[in-house]
This record gives sequence, structure tokens and C-alpha cells, in this order.
Amino acid sequence: MRLAAFTDYGLRVLMLLAGAPEAPTTTARMAERLRIPYNHLAKVVQDLARGGYVATQRGAGGGMRLSRPPQEISLGEVVRFLEQRYAIVECFRADGGACVLTPGCRVRSRLAAARDAFIAELDKTSIAECAYPGAEMAGAGAAPPLR
Repeated sequence: MRLAAFTDYGLRVLMLLAGAPEAPTTTARMAERLRIPYNHLAKVVQDLARGGYVATQRGAGGGMRLSRPPQEISLGEVVRFLEQRYAIVECFRADGGACVLTPGCRVRSRLAAARDAFIAELDKTSIAECAYPGAEMAGAGAAPPLR
């Protein structure tokens, strides 16, 4: 299975936030830390907020933080949410795609089973278990701290 870069970035954001839950950070700082373009990461953060994974606050003392305890957020839940716009193959698209093999396809059900098994495995792990250790630390060669 391959995840979209959008989902990958979303997981990275949540891992860092889980590593420093008491310290809100800005999208700009997060983009710098992850070396991801700000505009792209802003869209990821918007989606994470829409999904109820992060809370954002503007102004002094604002920023983003997890909206729920990290042990209550499973990897599978996040991947399922962020990947909903991406189909692993054309026939999984909401509009059914245009594959001429769809009526007699013998692969589709196996791909669906594999996708479901992949997500079920991710459901067993929480964001807390994947929290980036030392999210506050910045040493030689390390990314800058969140704050």
C-alpha cells in the first residue's frame, strides 16, 4: 500500500504534536521543522482540524495542538480520514472510474480486502505510540524545535 504525501504529512504533524502535547505550535514552525512548503502544510492542518484531530487558535499564544489525547487517535482512523479522497485503483473512485475490466474484474475484491487489512493493522496503533521522541529537542543535524 502507498499513502498519499498529504496523508504522510498529516501523520508527521500528529506525531510531532503528540511528542509535545502541552506546547502549541504554528503551521509556519511545523512547516519549517518538517521541511514542507507552508501552503501545502496549511491545507494538511486544515484537513486535520476539519477531522477533529487538531485544534487551531489564532493570535498571541495561538497555534495548533491535538484536540484529543493522542492515545485516543488511531493511525487507522487518521489514514482512513485523510485517504478518503484518494482511490488505490481507478475502480475504487466514488464515480467508479472508467476501467473496462470492472464488470468481470477478479482483482477488485482482493484489493479491497488488502486495503481493509492494512487499515485494520493501523487501527491497532495510537498516535501516542508513534509520538516523535524529543520533539522539543534540536541538536546537531536535527530539525528545529517546535516552539
